[in-house]
Amino acid sequence: MKTVTTLELNGEKYAVVPMNEYRRLVSANDAAIADDDLPPMPPRRPNGDYPAIAAARVSIARDVIRSRKAAGLSQAELARLAGIRVETLNRIEKAKVTPDVATMQKIDRALAAR
Repeated sequence: MKTVTTLELNGEKYAVVPMNEYRRLVSANDAAIADDDLPPMPPRRPNGDYPAIAAARVSIARDVIRSRKAAGLSQAELARLAGIRVETLNRIEKAKVTPDVATMQKIDRALAAR
């Protein structure tokens, strides 16, 4: 749980949050990031479960896309900031590959710096 600083101005109380948290909150409500802009979940198996690897790839892809857009970055900009190839980021965002930990750390650091 993140700590939030509060302040009072003209009798009204406000919460002060870090900019990256603000962007995350705004992006969660941003109509510009519609579900049809995100990769779809894979088809369910007959028992109702999702295939684990495919579902994990989609979940990662959706998180990266939402975070990138909340930061106001293009794929090329995020790839440059993260020190990865644009093609790599594109494949991650299309849920075609499972990124390794080092690649996700680079992406996370680049997004946290925004």
